[in-house]
Amino acid sequence: MMSADPELVFPAEDGLFEETFSAQNTYRVCGQKITILQNYCANLGVSASVWDSALHLCRFLEEECVDLRGKRIIELGAGTGLVGIATARLGAHVTLTDVPMALPQMERNVACNAPSTGWPSGAPAVLRLAWGRDHTLFSSSWDFVLGSDIVYLPESFPPLLDTLAHLSKDGAVVYLASPMRSELGAQDFYSRLLPQSFSVELVRRDPNTNISVYKATLR
Repeated sequence: MMSADPELVFPAEDGLFEETFSAQNTYRVCGQKITILQNYCANLGVSASVWDSALHLCRFLEEECVDLRGKRIIELGAGTGLVGIATARLGAHVTLTDVPMALPQMERNVACNAPSTGWPSGAPAVLRLAWGRDHTLFSSSWDFVLGSDIVYLPESFPPLLDTLAHLSKDGAVVYLASPMRSELGAQDFYSRLLPQSFSVELVRRDPNTNISVYKATLR
């Protein structure tokens, strides 16, 4: 399948952040205090923000006591890097991925959240991964594939599915957190598209925010 240009699949939204500004916020997730710089500007678009789905995914991992120490984790559409940074501070070997424009912000957030005693299993790697195009350059030997608020553009679903299948073909568990916005195709993705190749289970739902966390494993 020919992949789409990531700059077209994930365009910077005109007028989303007409003024450029930065904000620094501290979050307590997975028992860790993580300080995140968010650069609100037109070229970063949706990658600038910490979205609620990221916080829900962290809360799920913490409440379910998912064992992360020593695990190999890759995060798709990592944006600010919050989820991956939190799991790396807990001892996971983490690779953060996104489109090129998001990488400098992620690199800064990794640097400013380095534990005083050093990263337990090394600092997270920050790499470009255009879904449907770059995924074959990555290993399939992961324990977990993570993503939060990455299911919102129907035209991105085919390359995302190709990427998830490649990354998890050696047995990785996929956890995806999403607002269930039917107008953006999320319900169709989880109920019809993802189950075509994966066993899918709803593992957390917050009715107040309409955010769900799904677990998927390749059949």
